[in-house]
Amino acid sequence: MAIETLHINSVDIFHEKHNRFDVKYYVVNDFFEKLAKKQSFKVETLETVKKQIISGSYIDTYTTKEQGIPYLRVGDIKPFSFDENEDDFAYVSPKVPEKIKIQENDILIARTQATIDKLGTASIADKHNAGWATSQHTTRISVKENKISPFYLLAYLNSKFFKAQTALASHGSTRVEFTHSQLNQVRVFIPEKELYEDIIQKVKNVVDYNRQANELIEQAKKVFKKAVSLNAVRKKQSYFESDLASLTEFDIWNATCHLPFFADNEKELKQKFTTKKLGEIADIKKGDEVGSSNYEIYLDKKETDFAFIRTSDIINNEIDLFPDYFISENIYKTVNQELEAGDVLFTKDGKIGQTAMVTDVDRAIIASGVARVRIKKQIESNFTPEYLFTVLSVKETGFNPAIRRTVIGTTIPHLREERLKQIAIPILSNELVSSITQSIKTAFELKAKRKKLILEVLQEIDNEYEKYK
Repeated sequence: MAIETLHINSVDIFHEKHNRFDVKYYVVNDFFEKLAKKQSFKVETLETVKKQIISGSYIDTYTTKEQGIPYLRVGDIKPFSFDENEDDFAYVSPKVPEKIKIQENDILIARTQATIDKLGTASIADKHNAGWATSQHTTRISVKENKISPFYLLAYLNSKFFKAQTALASHGSTRVEFTHSQLNQVRVFIPEKELYEDIIQKVKNVVDYNRQANELIEQAKKVFKKAVSLNAVRKKQSYFESDLASLTEFDIWNATCHLPFFADNEKELKQKFTTKKLGEIADIKKGDEVGSSNYEIYLDKKETDFAFIRTSDIINNEIDLFPDYFISENIYKTVNQELEAGDVLFTKDGKIGQTAMVTDVDRAIIASGVARVRIKKQIESNFTPEYLFTVLSVKETGFNPAIRRTVIGTTIPHLREERLKQIAIPILSNELVSSITQSIKTAFELKAKRKKLILEVLQEIDNEYEKYK
């Protein structure tokens, strides 16, 4: 292991306005001082390119989706876009102060995190999420567009250049925090015009593809829901009756499983349509636990490493390109999961019922809390991976049947594969399945293109980091 010696004048230490006396702080500063002397690009601080750096606000009164607006918290911030899973959102009154609402092309980052390696993730608002509220643990950045493009800054804040600068953050007793004064010190390198404009255009496409893909998925779900037309008005009851035969047949003896809210929807689906059990259509295999000693963070990962996907890493119906941890190629070969493009993923532990599809861009290992659903080769009916994904993504036919079959383990909810296999899949007309399939296929083609562009952009930026570090 190489040891680097860095000489710092005592005068510089005594006059450092934030009284920093940790080695990483001065190593990072030295790195960017040297970088600023290179002629191929210039280095600015966030302070010189920002229009505004402002934190959100603590709000403890939540409301419903129908009456409120989403309240963006740290967990909603993912690389390049927000996690828009409505079940995870908190909703607050639209009358919250305007200053905590995010606007189109504003960038949001996590101001605090549990550990230093989780800092350094940025999302951007588009027209769809402009006007959403932001929490006190997030920081919103708007820029002077004559100084820097928000799309370039978004890419930069997801790069190794920014992740390396998380050493500027303060360490509290329980959390790591980026104060506004520390953010103002963050250095941003701006490359030559051709590369700069290339990155801007690619990131704009990333944002557009994300919105188009998400809208296509929602459209396909609406088509499916209209076709099955289940009674969505039912409410959960505080008490009800069930007969012994029903209890025995279902073979889970707790009240939640037999709530009419859950049971009647399944009964109605089976009365309206011919159905097949998911296990008759698809092979289902859970992921593996590889041990925390094998985890690598993004800053240290190698090109050959694989993303380690836990239940929290299913984002907007896709595998997160940049989860908390990565796993070596040797471990990947040991577990032998061999995920394929078109595989459907379904979370079965903890955060039950999240769905995703694997694209040809994904290099991943799934954890044991995630199940891989793959259509059997011998199936002759008109089932497609895209259709299965849609059925499992709709609350009435995916999430609710899964929750009905979930039991609470020692600490977390758990859905066994045998129970997952029992979920009923309706057989619809060839025309409907084909229409749904095409929408979902197009959506994931856009998601794959989006991921390729993200990887290209970060490689273009990170190459400079690797060159000069």
